[in-house]
Amino acid sequence: MSSLVFSATDLQQITALAKQAGEAILAVYAQSDLHIDVKQDDSPVTAADIASHNVIVAGLQKGFPSIAIMSEEAADIDWNTRKNWQTYWLIDPLDGTKEFIKRNGEFTVNIALIHQGKAIAGVVHTPVLNKCYSGIVGQGAWLDNNGNVTELNISERAIANPPVVVGSRSHISPDVASYLTQVGEHTMLSVGSSLKFCMVAEGQADVYPRLGLTSEWDTAAAQAVLEAAGGVVVEYPSLTPLRYNQKENILNPYFIAASTAWFDD
Repeated sequence: MSSLVFSATDLQQITALAKQAGEAILAVYAQSDLHIDVKQDDSPVTAADIASHNVIVAGLQKGFPSIAIMSEEAADIDWNTRKNWQTYWLIDPLDGTKEFIKRNGEFTVNIALIHQGKAIAGVVHTPVLNKCYSGIVGQGAWLDNNGNVTELNISERAIANPPVVVGSRSHISPDVASYLTQVGEHTMLSVGSSLKFCMVAEGQADVYPRLGLTSEWDTAAAQAVLEAAGGVVVEYPSLTPLRYNQKENILNPYFIAASTAWFDD
């Protein structure tokens, strides 16, 4: 199958599912005693991660039974199976678990549809802020901000002077620091989770340089939203498009997420 039809109605279904998962997360978030486990890779996991995972997987299996699913909370899928997938859901039930534990609200529900290595549709929902970003590449991107829906389009947005860079809430890696010396004078904003992509998609930032480790489920949904809004996500330094399910290792290379004007001469 060389092409895949994914409609606005399908996107609405996924958006509703992300919001439902967000409600499951908030039920745990409201608890005073938050139990935290540690996974084999030393990353934290909470009951909210699992609750969101269960909501999303059940909804996808019901609504799209023929499409495979890969979730951060069920990632032990053999490469010999996964490499044959042409189309699949890639989800991060709770992106920004550390932000969740800190209770700063900067965590998201990420649901992406991958087709032939490309993130073609995605939803990024932030439960605490009740903001939901969604997009279908080639069709458009939207922000539902507490019920007020606006279209996102940064295809003709000029770079701010000085440019606005968005980065990690927790730290700036040495490689990012080196990249920023090349950028020169700039304004720096910090935020957690995949909201960094969304700030670029919303026109609040010009570029998000991620020169550090991420996994494919961390980025796919937000990449789809940003590219649907007219931005780009490319590997760094090759500047080739960031793609998915191309290798057994699910870690992303370094990448730059930005408005297209960022790469103009």
